[in-house]
Amino acid sequence: MVFSSLNFLFIFLPITLLLYYICKDITWKNVILLIASLVFYAWGEPVYIILMVISILFNYLIGKDIEQSSHPKATLVFGIIINILILGYFKYSGMLVDTINSTAGLSIHKRELALPVGISFYTFQAMSYIIDVYRKDSKAQQKILPFAVYITMFPQLIAGPIVRYEDIERQLTVRRFSGNDFSGGVLTFIKGLAQKVILANCIGAVHTEILGMTDRGAVVAWIGAIAYTLQIFNDFAGYSNMAIGLGKMLGFTFPKNFDRPYASTSVTEFWRRWHISLSTWFKEYLYIPLGGNRKGKFRQVINLLIVWSLTGLW
Repeated sequence: MVFSSLNFLFIFLPITLLLYYICKDITWKNVILLIASLVFYAWGEPVYIILMVISILFNYLIGKDIEQSSHPKATLVFGIIINILILGYFKYSGMLVDTINSTAGLSIHKRELALPVGISFYTFQAMSYIIDVYRKDSKAQQKILPFAVYITMFPQLIAGPIVRYEDIERQLTVRRFSGNDFSGGVLTFIKGLAQKVILANCIGAVHTEILGMTDRGAVVAWIGAIAYTLQIFNDFAGYSNMAIGLGKMLGFTFPKNFDRPYASTSVTEFWRRWHISLSTWFKEYLYIPLGGNRKGKFRQVINLLIVWSLTGLW
């Protein structure tokens, strides 16, 4: 199910909001949100609900163990390795087998696996949680319900933004609801919906048409390139705005994900403006721990290369 589908707009969302606001207690609101998120995910990926539940239970227990263990670093490393292995298996195993077959002339059989929707986003969020607990930036969540809501929350499950646990920890158990926030969320959602349906889809049709041409001149080729550039921005930014708007309707504040990236005057500025939550995640959890720019120019270049390579792989 996608945010722009009629099923979501006229069935799923109204029913979810109605049940959500009928409940006065925050615990019951979380129950409704969890059930709605699982239904939302199961709509397209019913089998992989099991994988998501395993991820929730695993990272919940890892977080508690990090806080209580006498060897928290070992527990953290174990948790990160398992998360990366699961993500890597579903997202990159096929590509790895194809690469080995083509370079070594082998014919290793690969199993065709459908990529679980949103696995990158909820895996990154789970890792941010256990890292925040290890750093003592956050306390381990003692109740599994708020943690499950954090991992499964349908507004940002499919296309982000990536929400760090530290930024949303309090909102999982204490949320403020107001008419202004709700109406602001509706407007942000409508803006994102317009970006996706009116701009991205229509501009994408132009790009597809030009791409299918067998004979196109330079001007037409440039139009196609510009159309693709605008399509991918409005598609991704539209989904992010819809997610932020839905979050506001539910009492959450999600981080901004795009800030006019095509107005950037340098690659560095573009990096900061495009998919802000992803670049922030890599900065906070990879670039800075690697040493950032604190260990000389050569080490900084190596750190940037590592971060950019992993971002591209992601």
